[in-house]
Amino acid sequence: MEPNDTIPAAPEAPVGTPGPRRRPRGRTTLIITAAALLGISGGVAVGYGIQAERPPTPLSALSQPGLGYPAKALPADRVPAPLPVAQDRQVKTDGDLRKLLVDKPKGAKKSLADELGIGDGWATLPEYAQDFYKDPNYMFESLAGGDFRRVASASWRRGQYGDIQVQLIQFRSGDLLGASDHVADQVAYMDEEKGGAGNLGHAIKGSREGRYFLFPVEREAGYLPSYRARALAVRGDIAMDINIYDTVPISKKDIRTLAERQLERL
Repeated sequence: MEPNDTIPAAPEAPVGTPGPRRRPRGRTTLIITAAALLGISGGVAVGYGIQAERPPTPLSALSQPGLGYPAKALPADRVPAPLPVAQDRQVKTDGDLRKLLVDKPKGAKKSLADELGIGDGWATLPEYAQDFYKDPNYMFESLAGGDFRRVASASWRRGQYGDIQVQLIQFRSGDLLGASDHVADQVAYMDEEKGGAGNLGHAIKGSREGRYFLFPVEREAGYLPSYRARALAVRGDIAMDINIYDTVPISKKDIRTLAERQLERL
């Protein structure tokens, strides 16, 4: 080719002639994903098949001797003795609950109901709720909802105008903790100025959550001063509620001693 000769241009492709085909985008990704899923599924199936063919692995032996299955009765010389009645609280509390009430405090006198022969040592749920709470309807519903069972009650006269009242409120044994809940609710508001004693009280010996309280004196024109002490504790399914009212000061020893003596009976 001579230097002055020009290179002929490449012939243009005719209009409408198709170009080179391209692979659709994303198809490779789908193929890889499908292969991975098939691999995982196949691996799980193979692993399950292998495990299914293996013999079952025996459980570890129990650490306690003599508890293998099937159970075998213990020899007569190894059978534990039954719990003594004195240590079986259920035998104690399922009987006549009035027998667990504390004895008459020193210096106290029979109540008017006892003198008239109309007191039987029992109190109904409405009577208990009405005597001690400003909202008896709420207390009635609360106790009834907590599987209330019964109330054993004792009362005595103290001095000229004083009064001592002891209640053992028993709840049914079940999935509710009626006695514990009742005492906890009462203790919770006792430090309030309105309706409570206005203080945290003092612990009762022999009880984890039991406490006794001295209320501030209430004075009103034309009336004698009013003093009050209260003790609350729980033992099993029984809530203990003790109240002392008087027109003369009540000592800590009076309410504390009475509460401790009552707990010893439960």
